[in-house]
Amino acid sequence: MVSTHSVGVRNSGSQYLPSTTDTSENRSPNQQLLPLTARVNSQDCLEIGGCDVTDLVRQFGSPLYILDEETLRTACSQYRDAFKRYYPGTSVAVYASKAWNCLAICAIAASEGLGVEVVSGGELYTAIQAGVNRELLYFHGNNKSRAELEFAVESGCTIVVDNWLELKTLALLGGGRDSSPNPIKIMLRLTPGIECHTHEYIRTGHLDSKFGFDPNQVEEVFAFVSQTTSLHCVGLHAHIGSQIFELQPHRDLAGVMVQWLDKASSFGLPVTRLNIGGGLGIRYTETDDPPSIEEWVKTVSESVAAACQTQQVPLPTLMCEPGRSLVGPTCVTAYTLGSRKEVPEIRTYLAVDGGMSDNPRPITYQSVYRAVVANRMSAPLTETVTIAGLHCESGDILIKDIQLPQTDPGDILVVMSTGAYNYSMASNYNRVPRPAAVLVKDGEAKVILQRETYQDLVRQDRLPERLKLNS
Repeated sequence: MVSTHSVGVRNSGSQYLPSTTDTSENRSPNQQLLPLTARVNSQDCLEIGGCDVTDLVRQFGSPLYILDEETLRTACSQYRDAFKRYYPGTSVAVYASKAWNCLAICAIAASEGLGVEVVSGGELYTAIQAGVNRELLYFHGNNKSRAELEFAVESGCTIVVDNWLELKTLALLGGGRDSSPNPIKIMLRLTPGIECHTHEYIRTGHLDSKFGFDPNQVEEVFAFVSQTTSLHCVGLHAHIGSQIFELQPHRDLAGVMVQWLDKASSFGLPVTRLNIGGGLGIRYTETDDPPSIEEWVKTVSESVAAACQTQQVPLPTLMCEPGRSLVGPTCVTAYTLGSRKEVPEIRTYLAVDGGMSDNPRPITYQSVYRAVVANRMSAPLTETVTIAGLHCESGDILIKDIQLPQTDPGDILVVMSTGAYNYSMASNYNRVPRPAAVLVKDGEAKVILQRETYQDLVRQDRLPERLKLNS
């Protein structure tokens, strides 16, 4: 194995490897740039899950999402076990699958004892097909269709109600205000009015948000639900945003939600669950410094317990719904380097065989990533380049001004921390097929998402007879 180098030395990839001073169970995945199993092998190539990344590209092609099972399971167990340590009552961690919803990831989360949160009929269908316990399925969303609500009711999952239209539609689906032997299980999403420092598109707890009931409507909502026997309100939900490094907003949220919990009981609502959302950030660059999973869980657990004591409210079942911090650090994306363009005294572009169709976050959120050349892990950094995608779009830039070693066409570039909101937001822009994804563990790689083909791209197309051209 090639020896690693310390941060600050002008080498390529080894500086990003997880620390070996602790076991993987003690490292918080969200504080790592590469998956926990990442290492450099004797060929100076990056390995993940015991698999040489360059071999994976030769076998499965590129771009290629490479998901490390050990890192994902470690993150799941850290959430689960930390709540057992720090919360004196019952707790449930729920995977926010919008970060990456597919059969394999839902199944892994469920096998680790987590619930699964979905935000569409398609995500709900996927989770059910993955075998997730329907008692641990939670359906979110700010504009669920009637068909989706009917599907959710039939599935037996818990519906997180976001607005009056949903609430009244569910009341009708449940038989109006008449008594029902099988009431629909719901939670109510409320907007707490708490700001946090993150991108404006992913702040969801402040008052000016499309999500949740306004705080001024709380009493009216509680009164309506208390009089609608076809609805069984089991809990309250709030979420303050995503990619958050601060802990104080979560302390503030605990106080607000416990006050709502107390108010709900005054309306006779059998509220026993409190979902404080997720939002814990991950490390995308060397300067990112998110709290560990354990620190975050300790903060929210102690804050909710203290607020309950102050309000003299019984401890509820405490729920959280991590997404990015569970799956984000588990995955890297491998690309093959192609063309090179040098603009004298301005910039050098290196193009890869993917881009905004497999990772839209840089063009959407101006997100910053780090990358290594997987087949030159110890090579010195000798040039500053910009990584360009292949799409017919000037803004298709994955990484601007990154230091890399000297490269050749055919080298393998690995972009780190791509598990969250990459495949889930992927598109077929320019009719580019979406990449494959493999799950790696103990030297074995299993395909969990097949690479799309050109035939897949036209499968849903229909050509009217009058438009058909003579061959």
